[in-house]
This record gives sequence, C-alpha cells and structure tokens, in this order.
Amino acid sequence: MSSTSSEYVQKITKRSEDFAAWYNDVVLGAQLADYSPVRGMMVYRPYGYAIWENIQKLLDARFKATGVVNAYFPLLIPESLLKKEAEHVEGFNPQVAWVTHGGNEELEERLAVRPTSEAIIMQMYSKWVQSYRDLPILINQWNSVVRWELHTRLFLRTAEFLWQEGHTLHASAEEATERTLLMLEVYRSFLEEDLAIPVIPGRKTPSERFPGAAETYTVEALMGDGRALQSATSHDFADHFAKAFDITFLDKDGERKYGYTTSWGLSTRTIGGIIMVHGDDSGLIIPPKVAPIQVVVVPIWRSEEDKQKVLEHIDRIKEVLGDSFRLHIDLSEEKTPGWKFNEWELKGVPVRLEVGPRDVANNAVVLVRRDNREKSQVPLNDLVVRLQQTLADIQQSLFDRAKQFRDEHTFECESVAQMLEVLDNKRGFIYAGWCGSDECEAAVKEETRATIRVVPLAQPEDPGTCIRCGNKAQVKVYFARAY
Repeated sequence: MSSTSSEYVQKITKRSEDFAAWYNDVVLGAQLADYSPVRGMMVYRPYGYAIWENIQKLLDARFKATGVVNAYFPLLIPESLLKKEAEHVEGFNPQVAWVTHGGNEELEERLAVRPTSEAIIMQMYSKWVQSYRDLPILINQWNSVVRWELHTRLFLRTAEFLWQEGHTLHASAEEATERTLLMLEVYRSFLEEDLAIPVIPGRKTPSERFPGAAETYTVEALMGDGRALQSATSHDFADHFAKAFDITFLDKDGERKYGYTTSWGLSTRTIGGIIMVHGDDSGLIIPPKVAPIQVVVVPIWRSEEDKQKVLEHIDRIKEVLGDSFRLHIDLSEEKTPGWKFNEWELKGVPVRLEVGPRDVANNAVVLVRRDNREKSQVPLNDLVVRLQQTLADIQQSLFDRAKQFRDEHTFECESVAQMLEVLDNKRGFIYAGWCGSDECEAAVKEETRATIRVVPLAQPEDPGTCIRCGNKAQVKVYFARAY
C-alpha cells in the first residue's frame, strides 16, 4: 500500500472558525455534490444522490401508508394557467424561468419552467372531478423545480432542486385541514425518526405563508451554527385554487360545490440539514437509516501471508452479515488504513469494522462508531446482533445530541434588546410572545434580521407580553435567523 497514514484525505475548515466554509468543504470533500456549468445549479454526485434515494424510499412509504399515490405532471406550465391564481403567481413571479422558443420558432404563449405544480395539477383536477365519488384525490410527485435564485448554496438554495410535492383535493374544508395536519405529522416523524433531526411543528404567520395558501404549516429545525432551517411545509389552500380553476363537484345533496385543496413538500435541502445538524470537524455523520453505506470494512495487513488470512476472514464476515446491512468492503491497495479511516469518517459512514491479523486469530473484528469513535472488539458470532444494536443506538444518540443542542440554544426573551444580545453572541431560537400584529413582526425583522419561524402548535396558557410592543401577546413564537 502506498501513501502514509499521516496524510489527510482533505483539510476541512473547523466548524467553529467558519461554519459556511466548513459546510462547503464537507459537501465537496465527501463527494456529495459539485458546482455545475449552469449558474446556480448543482450536480448531485452518486454518494449524495444515494442519500436522497434513501430519503425517497422512506418518505414515500410513509406517504403511501396514508393513501397517497404517485403520478407525474409536465415540467412546463402555460403562463395563462400560472396566472389563474393571482396571489400565487405574484409570489413566484420574480423567480420564474420562462421558455419563449421551441426550436427556432417563438412560442405563442410563454411556458414557465415549473417553480411548483399547483397550477397545472389544479387544471387537471378540474377535468377529472365531476362528483363527490371522485374524491378525495391524493397524489404526490417526485420531481425537480426551478426558482431563479440569485444567491445560492449547495443543497440549501439552488436554482434547481429535487423534491416531492403532494397535492390533494377534498370535498370539505375539514377534510383538507385534516390532511394538511396529517402530512405535517408525517414530516415531523420522518425528520425525527429517520433523519434524527428534532423539529418544532406549527404554522407560519400570514406574512410567511406560501403564496395562495389560507394556512401554511412548517417543521423548523436548528442547525449547528444556531440558524434555523425550514425543513418541510404543508399548505391548506381552502377553496382558493378550486375557485380559480373552477374545480367543482356534484355533492350527495345534488348541489354543485367547490373542492378544497392542499399541497405539501420536502426537498433536497434536508441533506444540507443532515450535514449541518450532525457533522463535525472530521466531516459527515449520516444517520444509519439514510446512510448509503451503513458499515464499511477496512482490512489491515503488513505481509502477503497476513493479507491472505485477512481476506479470508472478510469473506466469513460477508457470509455472516449477508444482506442485513448496506455494506462496503474497502479493498483499495493504493491507500493506507489510516487514509481509509479518515476518508470514511469524512463520508460519515456510521460504523467501521477494522480487520487485522489479531482479529483473524481471535475470530473477531474491531467495531468503531463514527458518532463517538468508541472502539470495541466483537466476536464474529455476535456481529449481526451487535451491529443492529449499534446502528439503532447511533440513530438515537444523534437525535438526542441534536435535541440537547437545540434545547441549550433556545432562549426565552422579553425584549428586542435581550433578543439581539442572544442572537449576536449565543445564537439559536428565541422563544417569545407576539401580539399578532404585522407591524411588530416587521419591526423585529428589520431590527434583528430574525423572522418568526414558527407559531408552535403547543401553546402555553399565558403567552405573556409581546417582545416588541409590550402589549399582551396572543401566542408564543420562535424567532431565528435562518437559511
């Protein structure tokens, strides 16, 4: 083997020195993504895309358990359709990319490259629905959208990104609201149980609602630098889109009525969330449930005789583990074991198995956890059970650690001055009272560069006083500076 164990795979900026530089170093160094020749658009490299595939698999199963089915709608949306819901199109207009030519011919009508699919899906729903018997419609699609962002960052904000967008149609306002909150809970449980990211579920303020929505709900997470990330959203449109697109149905009572619609989405920015919540100075730490590789085996030998014995032992390990884990065996000989250790730590693989001559003699392996670097020798006969236990423990440990960080960086403030001191020196969530006025919300934003991230579903009996005006608060909210 060439290279020396003293060499490092990549120099990573310390998180504490420059969080943004650290983030980019990890994304590029772990080969998750790269910059493309198209401004603001990124390339998903195989390792990064594999995380997204695991997210898709887990989240899709959760959707389908609630009755949702998948479909696909066109990438291009006629301008006339996009304009049918005035608030919706006004909200997206600055970010819409337009197709004006097909080949060498100018189009009679501009086509929007979908920033989101409400318009074209609602048009189809108006065609498909005639009777209450046609309802509900519960459809999701996995796709990409384009929003012409001026300031971009890999995974977090790009001109094109991957996501899922669910769109449902219901016979009553109550059903639509129930679906909106159900999908919010799906996102909460997925983020916490599968991505190990603690979130705060709740609603957005009117100024932060999705364009055209009667109510927008969100799950908000706190990143490792104390900034918030909107991790998923669920929107209740009431009958706004139904009226705009003439989506009506004949009800049981023989009356023609408007339908009620929802939409909900989660994007590849969640991969950025995984990095920022769980990563450390050595690189990624990927939760086992979505890790492309859960267990990596690194052989160690000094002689050809040792090599043969180690490789035979690895064959026995493969046989014992079978298909129980996403396993990779690093047999590359141009790198030292030390180099490999650094490389797989950078890539965030939850468990490393080291196999050397001593382990062969003991019919065992050395198990190393990525989250806390604990080492232990495990007999081969116990390996399956031990790996199952370890991966489950890492999953829970990552969640507990992230929740502890969030709790330690959540501060209850009673004045804007106190809030500013926390945001500038400690960073995190600010839990404070709000009177409900747009004026106070806007003033706090201007004075602190923090926004109301979420009005939590769980509210105290006495919300206290408004952090800005001092009048009686209507609710307690979470402020933060955000991505």
